[in-house]
Amino acid sequence: MVSKPLQSTPPAALFVFAFCLVMIASSRGMGETYAIFLLPLSESFGWNRANVTSIFAIYMMAFGFGSLLSGLLYDRFGPRFNYTIGLALLAACYGFAGSLNSLISFYFVIGVCGGIGAAMVGIVPTQSLISRWFDKRRGTVLSVAYSGQGLGVMLLAPAAQLAVQKFGWQQAYQLASIGFVVLFALMVFLPWRRIATGIIAPKHHAETPATATAPGPSLAEAIRLPEFWGFFVIFGASAISVFGVSLQTVAYLVEQDFSAVHAALAFGSIGMLTVVGIALTGMLADRYPRHLVATGSYGLTIIGILALAMLQLTPHWAVLSVFVLCFGLSAGARGPIITAQMAEIFAGRGLASIFGATNIGQGCGAALGAFVAGFLYDATGGYNSGFIISLIFALVGLSMFWLVPAIRYRRPHA
Repeated sequence: MVSKPLQSTPPAALFVFAFCLVMIASSRGMGETYAIFLLPLSESFGWNRANVTSIFAIYMMAFGFGSLLSGLLYDRFGPRFNYTIGLALLAACYGFAGSLNSLISFYFVIGVCGGIGAAMVGIVPTQSLISRWFDKRRGTVLSVAYSGQGLGVMLLAPAAQLAVQKFGWQQAYQLASIGFVVLFALMVFLPWRRIATGIIAPKHHAETPATATAPGPSLAEAIRLPEFWGFFVIFGASAISVFGVSLQTVAYLVEQDFSAVHAALAFGSIGMLTVVGIALTGMLADRYPRHLVATGSYGLTIIGILALAMLQLTPHWAVLSVFVLCFGLSAGARGPIITAQMAEIFAGRGLASIFGATNIGQGCGAALGAFVAGFLYDATGGYNSGFIISLIFALVGLSMFWLVPAIRYRRPHA
């Protein structure tokens, strides 16, 4: 069923929405499938778990700071510049990945280049474009676009597992590069001036966004507000909670005697449910108090982590299903709530750069969660310490929805 905000939408707006969805699905989906490459890389190079997870930590750190860069460049040069640089980086990094043979080279190519590339084409430009093309039910539209991350995992995780098994991890990365080359070639011919103008923005908006004459706080003004740091903490704490678990899910399930293929399918199923969860959360957030919707979402995350931990005692498909269902429906589900609220609170000339700056919290949190979970695995020989860390930070993220007034009551910046 097509959602109401899309039924009467102009075809051009639907095209922009579809384009954003594909960009998020391909870029973040490929980044998240690093969980599939975790064991092959460890076996190929003899790296311990902390070493292998540190590559993803660098990726997410670069993604976080790249989100700020993405917002600043979008506000200055418009979307075409972002997508050109981003897709070029993604095509190049995965193209070179198969020939890498040292941890440092993985840090730079997959970590730095891959993270910045994903940030340049991800939710930062998407939020700004959707805000120009959709006026009603913007939260729902953003949530569906945001769910592209889960859609990408759903499609690319099983595909990556099959490619690794059939061709090896080197060739699997080469196939990903070819896909981004195709997207780059298609992107070049799009009508970017029309796309950047939108139907909501004032007439003077062209490919270069408005400058200081537009209303709304700048980034320098926003960082003085408690709600900015509330969003920053939500991004960071939620990322620690989610990525402290998700990155090692496939390896963990294999250790619990599930096959590699079944583990990859479970991971892909989380991506499928993430699509549903993010879209559903966005629709609920348009109708009910967002702090209550967020509370329900964090509750599902906590139940999912507890179910995953229980597999050590009861490695049964029913327990695995509880984890996949709860964690899948909630992983990333806070994203559309945050993007919609920030579009309201910080609407104006600095929205893209402000959103990019708060995404540093997500990048740093994901990096910290991924690395700490890997380090604790090496130090303790198990996953329980990582699970406890994830549970604690889920509660920290939830607290911001209740403790920061502007976030709880959806008060726009005055």
